[in-house]
Amino acid sequence: MAHQTHAYHMVDPSPWPLTGAMGALLMTSGLAIWFHFKSTTLILIGLVVLILTMIQWWRDVIREGTFQGHHTFPVQKGLRYGMVLFITSEVFFFLGFFWAFYHSSLAPTPELVWCGPPTDLIIMNFSQVTLLLTDIMMSSEVTVTGAKQSMMEGERKQAIQSLALTIILGLYFTALQAMEYYEAPFTIADSIYGSTFFVATGFHGLHVIIGSTFLAVCLMRQIQFHFTSDHHFGFEAAAWYWHFVDVVWLFLYVSIYWWGS
Repeated sequence: MAHQTHAYHMVDPSPWPLTGAMGALLMTSGLAIWFHFKSTTLILIGLVVLILTMIQWWRDVIREGTFQGHHTFPVQKGLRYGMVLFITSEVFFFLGFFWAFYHSSLAPTPELVWCGPPTDLIIMNFSQVTLLLTDIMMSSEVTVTGAKQSMMEGERKQAIQSLALTIILGLYFTALQAMEYYEAPFTIADSIYGSTFFVATGFHGLHVIIGSTFLAVCLMRQIQFHFTSDHHFGFEAAAWYWHFVDVVWLFLYVSIYWWGS
């Protein structure tokens, strides 16, 4: 804080928002090219740009908060507001998918000619792999809450163990969902049911991957003594994000797998 005479968020200009946007554009464009022309070059370039951006952006934020002292209490307050607003935007993001699913099943337009799952589709069984996925998400809710409690009480070893277990559960969830997609008896092109199913559950799966990555960074920081019992907003934000992912999965399970079947 030698060169900073105030407690507010005035960090150095960063190129990472621009490179992140460029990487996302390359990935989405590359995805369309992959679908139509079976070429993966552009999507791989976008993925590399995004990964490099994430690594360097996280590096800068860790330096600002841990070593340079920029994350003062007013800054942490602003970061909390920002994370709350971000999760609120994510709520409305998923709300659109639920709206599409319920609207199409309860009040379909004549053009869609669909009310409920199509009779010629084999629908996912909510009591088999999907129930296991639900158990995994609820178990990860317990472990991430335990990690937060351990961190607040200064129990460093327990926090590391709980965080590691949460990440393992997240990766296990991702692997099972990939298996479910591989064995699915229908595709994203099978009526609006297939479209809403794969888009809603697919974006949730993407959020699980993002949340697992977020928690993995927090695990590395915890191992390196970056967090204390009263200065750990990086982990707190990751825990909020994971809570959101868990709640969204409950709504997906009840709506698409249980009620939708």
